[in-house]
Order: sequence, then C-alpha cells, then structure tokens
Amino acid sequence: MKILITGACGFVGSTLARSLREHVTGLDLYGIDNLSRPGSETNRRALAGSGLKLFHGDIRIASDLAPIPKVDWVIDAAANPSVLAGVDGVASSRQVVENNLFGTVNLLEFCRTCSAGFILLSTSRVYSIEALSKLPLEIHAQACRVQPEANLPVGAGPEGITEAFSTAAPISLYGATKLASECLALEYGATFGFPVWINRCGVLAGAGQFGRPDQGIFSFWVHSHLRRRPLRFIGFEGRGYQVRDCLHPRDLVSLLLRQMNENINELHRVQNVSGGRVNSMSLAQLHAWCDARFGQCPVQSDPTPRQFDLPWVVLDSSLAKQQWQWAPATGIEAVLEEIARYAEANPDWLDLSLP
Repeated sequence: MKILITGACGFVGSTLARSLREHVTGLDLYGIDNLSRPGSETNRRALAGSGLKLFHGDIRIASDLAPIPKVDWVIDAAANPSVLAGVDGVASSRQVVENNLFGTVNLLEFCRTCSAGFILLSTSRVYSIEALSKLPLEIHAQACRVQPEANLPVGAGPEGITEAFSTAAPISLYGATKLASECLALEYGATFGFPVWINRCGVLAGAGQFGRPDQGIFSFWVHSHLRRRPLRFIGFEGRGYQVRDCLHPRDLVSLLLRQMNENINELHRVQNVSGGRVNSMSLAQLHAWCDARFGQCPVQSDPTPRQFDLPWVVLDSSLAKQQWQWAPATGIEAVLEEIARYAEANPDWLDLSLP
C-alpha cells in the first residue's frame, strides 16, 4: 500500500506516520509539508529514520504535488487548525481559505488523476456555534454538562453531539473551510469514483503537540503550568468550566486502516471520531490535575468573552463504534501524563511552538 500524508511534519501528521509504520508492513509512506509552522523542523528530523519520504511543498500550489508518485490513499492532516484563524491577526482570512479549502481542491484533483482514496481529518468545529451556545447546560464538579432532563435539539445528548447536529453558520472561517472541504470531497468521490471518508475529530492531544491556546489547549496548559507561565480562565465568568473532549491521534490509526481496506457503499461516509464524554475535561479540572501533578500554580480569571468560544463541545462517536467497532484506546489521564513527561523532558518546547 502507498499512502500520502499531508501536513506530515505537524503533530497529527507525524504521529500518524510513525504509528502507520509500526502497524503496517510493506508500506510505502510519503509526506508533504511546507515546514512553515514552529516545531516542524523538529518533527522532520524525528521522521528521518521512519522510512517516510518527505516532499517539501505546499498543497496550495498544485505543481508542488506533481513530483509525488501515484499512491493508493491520501490522508489529509494539513490545515490551519485554529478557530481564530483569519481574525487573530496572525493569518489573513484569505490565507485560511487557501490553506484549508483550496489545498483540499488540489488534493482531490491529485486523487482523481491517480484514482487514490481520500481521508479528510475534519473537526468538531463544523457544528453550529449558535446551536451549541444555546444548549441547556449545568455545572457539575467544576465542569459544564448537558442538563440530564432537558429537551435537547436533534443531534445532541448527554454523550455529546452526533453527526445529525446542526452545521448552520456561523461556525467560524476555520469551521466553514472544513465543512466546505467535506462537501467537495464527497462530491469528488461520487463523481469520479474514488472512496472518501470524513472523520470529524474532537480535540487532538499528546506528547510533542505544539502548545498553543487556540489549537492545542491540553498541551499548552500542561506545559505552561509546569513552567509557571501565566494562565487564565477566559470567558464564562472566568471560572474555567468550559469542557472539551480529548483524543490521541495514534488512536486514529486502527480506524484509518479499516477505512482504507473497506469501501462498502452502505456505510456512512462522515463520522465523529473523538474521546467522547468519558475523555472530556474542563479547564478547571485540567488545572486541578496539573496542580496535583506539578504542585499548585496560580491562575487568573478573565470573564471577557472570546470570539467563537463555547462552553461545551463533546462529540458522540457512536456511529464510528457501530460502523467500525472503533473506540479510543488512550484515556485522557494517560494522554495528560504523556504530555507531562514530554514537558519535563523538553523545557524549551513552549518557546519553540509559540510564535
């Protein structure tokens, strides 16, 4: 089997590359990355002995894909993954669209020409901000949760958000580019006859993730707490009760391998893939975990709302379990401990990963 991973020197891409190499014999593994993000060079060096053949290129430029040999599958892990992308002053709105949507178009054309299957790593951020913000929540054990007896909209339940939940705008520029990429991928696959799978991921986390508050909150918080960097509970009364679920990207590999070896038309092409409710945690709970692991560290309270932030985003992956017998193998406590040990061994990681 021949596989191309985009964003191969990012946290997710490099983790998948190493894990696929461990699980599959006789694999021809290719990667492409523009090496623009802080920390990418570190991952490039770490991948040097993995057998991955890396192409330095940008998926926004169609000609950069030309040197890559014909492959059987493309796993798209390249994106600007910040929900604040295009409005935070770091990347322009046009850059976000070019990265996350136009790049997908080039990859789909690549798949069309070589009849390769396409797997898109999408996001929980395709779900409606307005609908999520209106969910009836309560506080339990320093964390938001859905009110057990509440009348909930279609696609919402105590276990999380299903694929049936609203994707109506607004969903942020980041969410919109990923949702548009999903639609295009499905259309290309149906029109030109190649398999497409869409995996909507919750928050991905693990050792070696670039610790940024807008896209790697678990890693950012653990590294910052250990180094006694300033930390703030932002929005929602400044109490840190907002909740996200957590998934280690290596747990995706078993699912990806099943998808690459199966093409039953009756299966749903879009599925949530996440840690789910049992692997979710509020910022307050995360801070308490860090206090117990590293010793107490002060945290500031800032009730000022931040654009696009939400009090509770947890995905229900029941469909993936039903279709693929898939469930996350790494619990959130193990993910946090892995990050903690990495933080202790790499004292300069925050300086490397933050702009």
